[in-house]
Amino acid sequence: MKRHEQREKAMITVYQYLMMPRNTQELIESVYDMPEDAIEPYFRAVIHDAIGNQEKYAGYLDRVMDNWSYERLGCIEKAILLVGCAEFNQKKTEAAVIIDEAVRMAKKYCGEDSYKFINRVLDVI
Repeated sequence: MKRHEQREKAMITVYQYLMMPRNTQELIESVYDMPEDAIEPYFRAVIHDAIGNQEKYAGYLDRVMDNWSYERLGCIEKAILLVGCAEFNQKKTEAAVIIDEAVRMAKKYCGEDSYKFINRVLDVI
């Protein structure tokens, strides 16, 4: 599985968790359609980091978003930003790649101009 596909599945996993919190391992295995230990460790770490640090990242995002708040975002935008924050926290992928991938997902899954917002927020981080 390509890294973009794995990153997209990580975002979908976080999105599904935001929609209905449940056992993270079962959720990961359901989205990836394989045992959790068969998934690349980097993306397992990103998912657990994004979910486990949601409140911390939400607070940080609130501080960097002008005239907007984390709570006002849709779940898909939240998931993309949480995965981006978790990837920045892992410090294993270049910022430009993280931002580019987040923008790509926003263009695919979000409203028409959401990708601009995602780009601006992650660029500040």
